[in-house]
Amino acid sequence: MAGLDSTTPLPTDIVLRTQSRVLEVAFDNGARYALPFEFLRVYSPSAEVRGHGAGQEVLQTGKRNVGVNGVEQVGNYALKIIFSDGHDSGLYSWDYLLMLGEQHDTLWQDYLERLTAENASRDIDTTTRPATGGGCGAGHKH
Repeated sequence: MAGLDSTTPLPTDIVLRTQSRVLEVAFDNGARYALPFEFLRVYSPSAEVRGHGAGQEVLQTGKRNVGVNGVEQVGNYALKIIFSDGHDSGLYSWDYLLMLGEQHDTLWQDYLERLTAENASRDIDTTTRPATGGGCGAGHKH
C-alpha cells in the first residue's frame, strides 16, 4: 500500500449510509468524501478487479445497485468492505480511500467511458471472472 506512512491523513469519521449507498469518510487533514458503493466496488483494490499489473484490470459491470453488507477495520491502516454481490477481498487502505475521494470525478468518468467503449452496462453483470480452482498462484483470493 503505497504512501501509507506518518504523513498519510487518517480517518476521523467513517459512516456507512445504506439507504443512500455511500460510505462517508472524513480525514484529519479536513477532507471529507461521500464514496458511492458502486464506485467503491468497481475500483476495488483487489487482484480480482485490478489484475496483477497494468493492462490486466477487469471491467466491473452490473454494479449500479450493489450494496454493502458490512465494513471491518483491518489493523490501523485499512477497511475491508463486504459487498452484497459477495466481493470482499479488497483492502481499502487510508491512502487508497483518500485517493478515491480526491480523484472521484476523473475516475468515475473514466469508468463510464470504459463501459461505453466495451458496450457494457452498469445494470447487467457481464464481468468475466477468473476460472475457479487454478487461481493466479500469487496468493490472492479471487
